[in-house]
Amino acid sequence: MGAALQGKEDDGRRRGRKRRRARAMSEINVTPFVDVMLVLLIIFMVAAPLSVVGVPVELPKTAAGALPGDDEEPLTVTLTAAGEVQIQTTPVARDQLVARLQGIAAERSSDQVFLRADGAIAYQDVMQIMGALNAGGFANVGLVTDTGGPALDGSVSVDQ
Repeated sequence: MGAALQGKEDDGRRRGRKRRRARAMSEINVTPFVDVMLVLLIIFMVAAPLSVVGVPVELPKTAAGALPGDDEEPLTVTLTAAGEVQIQTTPVARDQLVARLQGIAAERSSDQVFLRADGAIAYQDVMQIMGALNAGGFANVGLVTDTGGPALDGSVSVDQ
């Protein structure tokens, strides 16, 4: 598996005192490298779906691009089709939402929050949640959508 010695065949004669040295044969063995890369690929394939927020919501499609990221884990507030409000994956009653947001805002350095609202939710409900986010101390609200939706000119954007 490693290096092997390789020498010239001696036909039984020695010429003088010079001996030929056997030289090392250096070949790269890529099998362990491939094994490690396949293990890493499997780990990332298993771990990638776990990094998504686990609340199923049918997001509306738009032609808008993604917002730039931040160092802190983003706070996500979700409004489901049934009208339930969730902070990350924890359900919260609407009357307790502002108090919970104020407590979270006191612990965070960023005032950015992402609002995920189901496409079937009425505009008024989404605006009430946005007002609660503002009252809770989050002025930088990003609305989360799926890409590939229609643009204002009637064309459909292509997923990137």
